[in-house]
Order: sequence, then C-alpha cells, then structure tokens
Amino acid sequence: MAGGEEVSNKQVILKDYVSGFPKETDLELRTETITLKVPQDSNAILVKNLYLSCDPYMRLRMHKTEDESSVFTSYTPASVLTGFGVAKVLDSGHPDFVEGDLIWGTTGWEEYSIITTPETLFKIQHTDVPLSYYTGILGMPGMTAYAGFYEVCSPKKGEYVFISAASGAVGQLVGQFAKLMGCYVVGTAGSKEKVDLLKNKFGFDEAFNYKEEHDLNAALKRYFPEGIDIYFENVGGKMLDAVLLNMRVRGRISVCGMISQYNLEQPEGVKNLMSIVYKRVHMEGFVVFDYYHLYSKFLDVVLPYIREGKIVYVEDIAEGLESSPSALVGLFSGRNIGKQVVVVARE
Repeated sequence: MAGGEEVSNKQVILKDYVSGFPKETDLELRTETITLKVPQDSNAILVKNLYLSCDPYMRLRMHKTEDESSVFTSYTPASVLTGFGVAKVLDSGHPDFVEGDLIWGTTGWEEYSIITTPETLFKIQHTDVPLSYYTGILGMPGMTAYAGFYEVCSPKKGEYVFISAASGAVGQLVGQFAKLMGCYVVGTAGSKEKVDLLKNKFGFDEAFNYKEEHDLNAALKRYFPEGIDIYFENVGGKMLDAVLLNMRVRGRISVCGMISQYNLEQPEGVKNLMSIVYKRVHMEGFVVFDYYHLYSKFLDVVLPYIREGKIVYVEDIAEGLESSPSALVGLFSGRNIGKQVVVVARE
C-alpha cells in the first residue's frame, strides 16, 4: 500500500482482570491512530479486520493465570483484546503475503491490526462460502469439532453420541458429523429455541433443555437407556458427573472445554470418576492447535459438505465493533444462538 496514511483505529480494551462473570463494563472502546503501512524492514503485515470471533476460551484469558502449563496466556489490562478473526491484508513486509490477501487467525479486536507473526495465519483460498465462516465452521471452531470428534473419539457407525452445549459453534458441527457417520445423536442446550434448532435444523435425533431437568442422571438414562459411547464435553461440572454414570464400557470422552466452570472462583468437584475405571472409559483433553497440520484435510472433508447442503451452520451476527463487548459477554449467559460473530467491516 502506498503512502502510509494515518487513520483513526477503534479498539476494544480489557480494563482489568475479571472476577466472576464478565460484564460489558469490564471492556471499553477507545480510539487511537494507526499508520496504514508496516514498519520498514519488518516481516509484519497490516490488516483491516472484517469479522471477529467470540469464543469461550477468551474468558480464561481475562484473569491472571498462575498455571504455567496453560496454553492460554493472560490478557494484559489496558491492552487490546486479541482473538480469532478474518481480515484483509493492506500492506505486507512478509514474502508470503501481499496486499489483498484474505486471512484468518489471531488478530486484534480493533479496526486495523499489525500482526507481527503472520506465519501463524491461514490464507483463505475458498471464497465461494461466506467469509464469516472462517471464524466458525471453517476456522478454529470447525477444526475443534473435527479433531475432537474424529481424531480423539474414533467414532464408529451406529454409536450413541451425546454433546453438551450442542447449539454452539463447535457442538452444532459435532452433532452433524456424527449424524453423517450414522450415529444416534442427542444434544443439550439451555432454551426451547436452541433445542428446536438442534432437532429441526441440525438433524439431532433428540435434544433437551438441561435447565428443565432436575436430575441430569435420570434425563440421560431416558435418552440413552443403553448408555453413551461418545461424549463431547463442553460444559463440565454436574453435566460431566452425570455423564460418567451413563457411559458404556470402553466409551470415549473428548474434553473440549468446561464453560460452566470458567466464571467460578472455586471449580466444582466431580464425584463419579471411578466410572472411568469400572467402564474402562477413555477420557482425553485436547487443544485444537495440535491438529492444525490437518487443516487441508479438514477442508477437503467439510467444504463439499457445505456446498452440497449436507452441513448447515447458524451464526449470531453482531454489527459493529461497538457491539463486541455485549456479544462476548453474552456467551456466558447463553444469549447467542449459534456461532457468535462480530462484523467489523464488510471489505
């Protein structure tokens, strides 16, 4: 890009570390200026952010972690939030990127970002699908669903599959992958609207509202009288405890996240862990970054499903960077329906 014009740059800032449930007031909008050119002799790229992804793991970064093994580094108070997004390259000092390239990966919650490690980004080659899909079904959440289901769970046709937080960015895909394999699929969500979505839009065999169930163990026995072969874990706590009692021998649990625990000062205990021993259950946590080498294989599988209408994807779109604090905080009360996306600009 010629010139290096200086323009205003709206940003979203984390004011300070968060205790308990995050609030919109924990975040603030500020406006700085940025020069639309990368520094001389830099490998960085300058991007215009188009779509930002609201993801539950971002809550884990809002407090100072003492766990050195954590894959999530803490945000720095008074600094710009970062997360996954889709952007357009405006200027590049890196040989692999040129002006006009579309990318997805980690970027700032701002209108324009300078990305100093562009080698971690993915170039977007397929633009016959909505660009926003690269925050979800074709981005990190899609890869999470793919790796957690196929690689960790090793599913077989006819198995019984249960998914918590099933209407979210990851869960809705896991359920559809399982149905395409010929599995029996049940999901749980937190509202009638979401339950209807699971059954009528995503093709789950059954679904239930966990908020209406006083006894989760009894609910699972009702939907899985013969037990659960695969549990895709997004919630933790009481849900995990009930699932452990209902696993089949040699069942598999893929631990993706535990959103019910993220805002608690003291995480809930799990009491039924001996079920893992009695039933020889394989329970494995995973981090999607370990599977990024499979991205091209993932695209080969998922793009045809999208184009042929075999997989559908629901997004909850928030317009404008100023709407992002509300959109992000809403994840933790289940306000979103489907994948929560913030539109910063439409190219």
